[in-house]
Amino acid sequence: MNVPSETQRILKVGLTGGIGSGKSTLARLLQGLGADLIDADAISRACTDIGGSAIRGIAETFGSEFIARDGSLDRQRMREHVFAQPDARTLLEQIVHPLVGDEIRRQTTLATSRLVVFDIPLLVESPRWRPQLDRVLVVDCLPATQVRRVVQRSGWDLPTIEAAMRIQSTREKRLACADLVVFNDTDSIDNLQHLARALANRFGL
Repeated sequence: MNVPSETQRILKVGLTGGIGSGKSTLARLLQGLGADLIDADAISRACTDIGGSAIRGIAETFGSEFIARDGSLDRQRMREHVFAQPDARTLLEQIVHPLVGDEIRRQTTLATSRLVVFDIPLLVESPRWRPQLDRVLVVDCLPATQVRRVVQRSGWDLPTIEAAMRIQSTREKRLACADLVVFNDTDSIDNLQHLARALANRFGL
C-alpha cells in the first residue's frame, strides 16, 4: 500500500464489509494501533441487551414474545422474523437506529485519536453515513469465503447465511462506495495485521 500519508488533524473513516469479511477483526487491529473505534454493532447489541434502551420499543412493536426471559432481545427469533418479513427489518431499524446514532455522536465527542474508525455494518445501505465520513474503507473477500467463515464462527446453516447476505448490499455496491479496499480472503491474521499497519501508517498513527 504505497500511498502518501493523510494529513488531516482528525480523520473519520467508515469501515464496512459483508458478513464474514473480517471487518471487525481489522477494526480491533486498528484500535490496537492507536485509532479510536466506534463500533455500531456493539452499540446496537447494548441497546437490545438486558435493560437496553430499545427493549421497550421492540416489545411494544413486535410483542413480548420477541423478548427473551432475561429481558434481552431474542436475537434468533428476531433474525428469523426479519429474514422472512422484510418490512419487519424497517420497523426494527426505526427503533434501534436513532438510539445507535445518539450514542455514536456521544462517543465521537470523546474521541482523542487523530483517526476515528466507525465500524458500521450497514454503511453502504444507509446513505446518511457517507456525508459524515472522510473515507470509506471496505473489507472484501469472496462470497464463498464469507460462507465458510460464518459457518466456522457461528454455526449457521447455509440458508440462514444466504438470507443474511441478501439483506446486505451486494459486493459490487460496497466496492463502488469504497475509497480504500482491503482484500482479506485468507485466514492469516499475519496478513491482516500487515494490512492494518499499512493503513495505520497511511493515516498517520
